Amino acid sequence: MARFNTVFVGAEGRSSHRLSYCLIAMILLGLPLAQCQLEKLYVDETDMHLLVDETHLFKLIQIGEYNTTLQVASQIQHADIVQFVPPVVDMPGFDKPDPTMKHTYDICAYGKSPGHSEVTFNVTPAGFVNLDTVFLRVTVMHSNAIYVISYIMGWIYFVAWSVSFYPQIFINFKRKSVVGLNFDFLALNVMGFTMYSLFNCGLYFSQEIQKEYFNRHPRSLNPVQLNDVFFSLHAAFATLITITQCFLYERDDQRVSMIGRGILTTFGSVVIITASLGAANKIAWLDFLYYCSYIKLCITLIKYVPQAYMNYKRKSTEGWSIGNIFLDFVGGFLSILQMTLNAYNYNDWISFFGDATKFGLGLFSLIFDIFFILQHYVFYREGKKFMIVDGSEEGSSMMSSGVGSEYFLVRTWDADEKKYDLEAKA
Repeated sequence: MARFNTVFVGAEGRSSHRLSYCLIAMILLGLPLAQCQLEKLYVDETDMHLLVDETHLFKLIQIGEYNTTLQVASQIQHADIVQFVPPVVDMPGFDKPDPTMKHTYDICAYGKSPGHSEVTFNVTPAGFVNLDTVFLRVTVMHSNAIYVISYIMGWIYFVAWSVSFYPQIFINFKRKSVVGLNFDFLALNVMGFTMYSLFNCGLYFSQEIQKEYFNRHPRSLNPVQLNDVFFSLHAAFATLITITQCFLYERDDQRVSMIGRGILTTFGSVVIITASLGAANKIAWLDFLYYCSYIKLCITLIKYVPQAYMNYKRKSTEGWSIGNIFLDFVGGFLSILQMTLNAYNYNDWISFFGDATKFGLGLFSLIFDIFFILQHYVFYREGKKFMIVDGSEEGSSMMSSGVGSEYFLVRTWDADEKKYDLEAKA
């Protein structure tokens, strides 16, 4: 009896093990059939640019096979912008699926009207394929020429803004003086570009921050490009050069005002607090960078005010580079013009007016540039003002437009020519 029980238990154990092996084998064999295709279905391009009435062929690629037929249907965000043919792709099942086999399916995209549209895909039956990372961004535009012009404009205003710092540096070097250049403007500027550099470098170089960004915006592109990084770092560096000149050259009694110091202290406190919260894992580092970008936006709104007010008080723009203003105006004008061309080309006026920050800052900068140009050429023209005095008079003079140098014209009578001769004296 004991032996029978032993044999019985052994048989039961073998049966149980066989059943377990079967279940494990079914799971192991079934997983490749039903789930091995996790993220093994993709399109050969994720960003597509089309003209209206243009067709473009792209491929849906399948790695491995299934034991059942699947249907992959495109889900177009804006069906009036782009159309896919066929809208549904049938993937046949196989009796003996090969997990290494590659199949491609051609899909034709047709541009119907200008605009942007995201395209995702849905699979039937569900549960076989993860399609979270399978998507397309389709852009349909009116004209390729406008696209090229817009691209060129982007580089022109990038260069204009980058070069705009050097006329002021040159003027300071030539005059060996920074009198007339407002220190509040410089202090706000260097802090603004430092914040901008932190934002750009963080999003461009940090994989951890990029991961945070893509977790929040899984179908977006990185908003920061290499030229953004270069511009912000270069701008901060050029501003530091100008600030260094303030310590080397004549500056009279100019200094950062109490209001300016208060604003900088407030912004600095925000940076320290948010950075501390980031270090303590209370907020994401991406949010810290967003706070830095908000500080940059605020500084852009207010940084020109001190210089404009200083020019008004001095009734002069001497020491303030008009070349800087012209280049800034060119850059801002081309930036807004590029936005306008893109809005027309993609029929995307909602984003044009919806991006109030970019449009508002660009327009605000243009208004200040125009105001500075009026100050320089109309309100406080830099032309020398002279007083005409008789040659017999001595000690008569007149200040020249707030520069600090004295000029006058000496008028003497030429008896032979029977006319007055005018000679400039300083």
